[in-house]
Amino acid sequence: MLQVNGVSLFERRVGAGPLVVVLHGGPGAHHDYLLPQYDRLAAGRELLYYDQRGGGRSPVPHGTPVGWREHVADLEAIRVQLELQRVTLCGYSWGGLLALLYYLEHPERVERLALISPASPTAAYRRAFEEEFARRMAAPEVVAEREALRASGLRERDPDAYRKRAFELSVAGYFRDFRDARGLTPFRVTARTQDLVWASLGEFDLRPQLRETASRIPHPPSQVLHGTFDPIPIAGSREVAEILGAGFVELPVGHCPHVEATEEFVRALDGFLPRA
Repeated sequence: MLQVNGVSLFERRVGAGPLVVVLHGGPGAHHDYLLPQYDRLAAGRELLYYDQRGGGRSPVPHGTPVGWREHVADLEAIRVQLELQRVTLCGYSWGGLLALLYYLEHPERVERLALISPASPTAAYRRAFEEEFARRMAAPEVVAEREALRASGLRERDPDAYRKRAFELSVAGYFRDFRDARGLTPFRVTARTQDLVWASLGEFDLRPQLRETASRIPHPPSQVLHGTFDPIPIAGSREVAEILGAGFVELPVGHCPHVEATEEFVRALDGFLPRA
């Protein structure tokens, strides 16, 4: 456990070599659903995963602040504990947005930025995601699968299999082909944490501050990876990549490239992240 800012954060390390801090999505989720695919990136480097405050194995008492500023402060405290002058961040989904927020607060402390399927840089793009995700979840084939599951009797016969199938259908909208959801490790989101993080961001738009910071301080080497069929608008990631002068990798997948195109995902990140 990492002790930072009065909370305990579960950590997991794998590999050896230059350190990369991996930031999971959510907010309010945990690192497990990045596995086993993200561990493929541990060849020639060390990956440090941690469950962010208020999620997974890093629960916090009710009333403990869990807004975006607290998440950024936790990440900075981790950097200080690791005695790193600068840190390489690999952020997925909300973790990609967290990496950007950290960069805006501590631009001189970022060595490299890898953003995979990052959450949108503006509240407007986020609303577009929510609308698209709802549309996909209401697609006839997904509705039919949910109805078939309810009528199958699987809940009584095999509760574990039922829960797994129900999870797959709950995340169907993230995938280009909803059947690929079977490859995603199940996870849970702590609703309180998720709600409070988004509330703390309000009507956010990171683009002006990103432009200002990138014009004032040399920006770190960066790479953005986004799926063509991700319900999170790819336009937002294109804008972030342009502002940061980042490389941009587009794959013909939805929101989970580590599941939907594992080999391409590994190649894209392995060629960018530091290694021994």
